[in-house]
Amino acid sequence: MNFEPKEWSADKAYLSVENIESVFSQGAAPYIAFKENSTGEAGGMFQKLFHLYQFNKQDYMDHYHRRSNVESVFSAVKRLFGDYIRSRTDVAMKNEALCKLLAYNITSVIHSQCELGIEPIFWPNLEGEERNLLPLVRPS
Repeated sequence: MNFEPKEWSADKAYLSVENIESVFSQGAAPYIAFKENSTGEAGGMFQKLFHLYQFNKQDYMDHYHRRSNVESVFSAVKRLFGDYIRSRTDVAMKNEALCKLLAYNITSVIHSQCELGIEPIFWPNLEGEERNLLPLVRPS
């Protein structure tokens, strides 16, 4: 693994003692939605997490709902660029997914640029000339 996650959010389908113990063993804090009939009777880290949820529900749910941002981005990427990966090899599939995310980020920047009327400023030329500006013209 090239990174160390600090938090792990998941929906109710992933609520289990094994998953909670696994996340804690990796040094991360799990934020999994509890089911209506959940109790802390399972013991261990499940019980501690359940009590954290019960005593500090608003903070717990704030962490849990951060996953909504990720779900929104994935939904937008699928809507804009299709929900299929057409590549055949693992490396190509990963690259295709990363390209879709990169394209989404670029479209988000351009959209924000147009909506907010931001004029981009680029690096100066190597010869020391004045900066190159890309004029932003709103369509009429």
